Amino acid sequence: MQCNRCSLKRLKKWLGIPLLLLPLMGFAARPAVVASIKPVHALAAGVMQGMGEPLLLIPGGASPHEYSLKPSDMRALGSAQVVFWIGPNLESFLVKPLANAKTARSVALMDAPGVAVLPLRAGGAWEAHDRDSDHRHDHGSAASRDTHVWLDPINAIAMVRWMVTVLGETDPAHQTEYARNGAALVERLERLNQQLASDLAPVGEQPYLVFHDAYHYFERRYGLNAVGSVVLDPERRPGAKRVAEIQARVRERKVRCVFGEPQFQPTLVETVIAGGNARRGVLDPLGADLPAGPNAYFQLLQGLSEALRGCLAGA
Repeated sequence: MQCNRCSLKRLKKWLGIPLLLLPLMGFAARPAVVASIKPVHALAAGVMQGMGEPLLLIPGGASPHEYSLKPSDMRALGSAQVVFWIGPNLESFLVKPLANAKTARSVALMDAPGVAVLPLRAGGAWEAHDRDSDHRHDHGSAASRDTHVWLDPINAIAMVRWMVTVLGETDPAHQTEYARNGAALVERLERLNQQLASDLAPVGEQPYLVFHDAYHYFERRYGLNAVGSVVLDPERRPGAKRVAEIQARVRERKVRCVFGEPQFQPTLVETVIAGGNARRGVLDPLGADLPAGPNAYFQLLQGLSEALRGCLAGA
């Protein structure tokens, strides 16, 4: 032990620095990163694995459409170096705080290089020509773009690559580690995409309704046959006329399933399917009940696939 002390003293003298600072040498500070929603957090956590962990802003059961920041959220944003979010049309509550967060780099992943953005679909009932025109991109008006970009794994790959770039610029000492994690994550996302395409092919023609139009990217990627949504705005309950229209559509299109969401009460879906043959299912675009972490994104998309197949393929 005495020799160890002597060695430390000699090292202190040789380096010319206070002995108390020796434990900190070689350990560069990791960037403080905040992610808005669980799917974004999962991708960021995958890129940062071994380098630190991002802070998840919106808990699982909350909706980004109506979230209110807590004081602890404001403190986290105030000290963040990087904030990953989808963009102002999804997490509108972040616009002002990010404008005031002078130290944070705001990274709207909807605008990341390589992310394919789809236009919003008009109304709650989509005809065949709407599906044929899904490939159009509308970058002219932010309000006309569908914000649920993370539900396409190919978009997730583009988001991961942009995260690698941003984190490498923020923390250049660990650029190699971010790049290595990102490459492994991209490979895993490519395998997920192939698996989902194979698993969903048998139910591609089955008609179904979703609670609100959150799954455009997922449907387009895997050729699914969603024929409408129960509500036009998830924060507003539809009137009697709208409910009657949806009930008629369920009958006319021989809808196999009507899917609710865990963030919203299931009573409306029960009303829509009452007296008919359609089944009730649940789709979750955010992963409300999933544990946060690098696996959450994969569990989320696999969960969507399992829910769709379980309801649409049933006898």
